[in-house]
Amino acid sequence: MKELVVISGKGGTGKTSIVAAFASLAKNAIFADCDVDAADLHLVLEPNVKQTSDFSGGKQASIITEKCISCGKCKDLCKFDAINLDGPANDIVAKTYTVDPVSCEGCKVCVEFCPADAIEFKDSINGQWFISETRFGTMVHAKLGIAEENSGKLVSLIRKETKRIAQEQKNDLIIIDGSPGIGCPVIASITGADLVLIITEPTLSGKHDLERVAELAAGFDIPVLVAINKFDLNPDMAGQIEEDVLKRGIKVVGKIRYDKAFTKAQIMKTSVVEYTGSAVTEDIKALWRNVMYAI
Repeated sequence: MKELVVISGKGGTGKTSIVAAFASLAKNAIFADCDVDAADLHLVLEPNVKQTSDFSGGKQASIITEKCISCGKCKDLCKFDAINLDGPANDIVAKTYTVDPVSCEGCKVCVEFCPADAIEFKDSINGQWFISETRFGTMVHAKLGIAEENSGKLVSLIRKETKRIAQEQKNDLIIIDGSPGIGCPVIASITGADLVLIITEPTLSGKHDLERVAELAAGFDIPVLVAINKFDLNPDMAGQIEEDVLKRGIKVVGKIRYDKAFTKAQIMKTSVVEYTGSAVTEDIKALWRNVMYAI
């Protein structure tokens, strides 16, 4: 069983569209959307959710109103300004303290020092993750809550579940739609993968972001390939990118031309390979063959 992770140095390069196209071309594969901060692979693959589970990325404090003595110890110790004197009255005081769940960092200091033992410390629900079926096979994906953190931990959970299911189903390939950028979710997406495919575009910012994410992948000693999307919009920059990555020992294994069929396919909730048999489809099929040969 091999694991292919598709990433990009920035958002908007066409990464997810290419992953969806790969899904339509793969045989006996399982898919995971690890771009949990802005998941959108489901918009094309239309998964039928079979199992839903809550994700807890940490713990959070909450004050028990009935036990609060309004001493203010918790507020004095909180370094995140997460505690306010705006709670309702109880049998002891006219006003109690409350914890702002958005500001609370789960450090547990208030819990440890509360003289009345009036603060609970429970798992916080930061999002949900799903096991679904698509027209191409099983898909594991997630939805992180608004302004929630620990997306790297959620990515690791998704990958773990995907591998478990792949072993049960005897899948030959895991295709992962990774996060853009170089942050924690990307590191969690590529760690231990068999191959990383970086999608870039022929712009100066695309070139710069490609360099950063290539350096990140190199630090994990993972084989890396590059594909240039919309290469024909700026052939000179595309050529420069190809020269630069070759100096790094990385090969450009695909160049995909610009085609409005990508957008039209998304509107129809299909991959571009399903939507059209035009030249752009042949570009993607050629890229797919090169990636499969490398992995």
